[in-house]
Amino acid sequence: MTPILSVDKLSITFTRYSRGLSREEMPSVRELSLTVEPGQVAAVVGESGAGKSLLAHGILHLLPRNAAMSGNILYDGMPLTADRARVLRGREIALIPQGVTYLDPMMRVGEQIRRGRGDEASRARCRAVLSRYGLAAEVEGRYPFELSGGMARRVLIACAVMDNPRLIIADEPTPGLDARSAARILSHFRELAEQGAGVLFITHDLELACTVAHKIVVFRSGQTVEEAASSAFQTGEGLTHPYSRALWRALPKNDFL
Repeated sequence: MTPILSVDKLSITFTRYSRGLSREEMPSVRELSLTVEPGQVAAVVGESGAGKSLLAHGILHLLPRNAAMSGNILYDGMPLTADRARVLRGREIALIPQGVTYLDPMMRVGEQIRRGRGDEASRARCRAVLSRYGLAAEVEGRYPFELSGGMARRVLIACAVMDNPRLIIADEPTPGLDARSAARILSHFRELAEQGAGVLFITHDLELACTVAHKIVVFRSGQTVEEAASSAFQTGEGLTHPYSRALWRALPKNDFL
């Protein structure tokens, strides 16, 4: 089976200028590799600053101008170039961004979820998606500033899944949500995967990742250090890298050792 997403030796470097014309190249991601299969939830875990969000933005070619990227990114077996990513973003490939500031403050929630479409089928689908995430139909008519942080985060997720994408990249989608809402969202990720989509779930919460992911990819300092089935993080058996074993020992069930 062809992976829906394949990232091979992805490197991202930023150019920084200091005094005068002095220029410095700052590597942030170094030869990072992973795959996401159709029907799979792959979780990326690691400390803050490990390069998790850069991975998401690199896949979608949403990096700033001072960034340089190398390596290979394939979507459905074909190179995911900047032009191709531009066509697929928001359609076959959906990003659930980390910050709720991605919502347009001047546009009502329903218009953002429907992407401006006003036909009755789109409106019905919008209401169904809102309901799926525990939001009332009247949220359609509100502006983002009228929402709580948790509601805004659920609206972002509704925007992403509105058109049944084949690949969902979820960058820390659950902070600020209560346990019930977070569980609802994660269960929907599994449902989307069971319907054939691929989900790349980016999080710093290893315990949360274990509840939903089929496999877990561990990042540290911009590199992939381990890829293992989520079951390996239930017992600790089969983990080969010291950092992965340290993450497992630090779980609450292991007394935060």
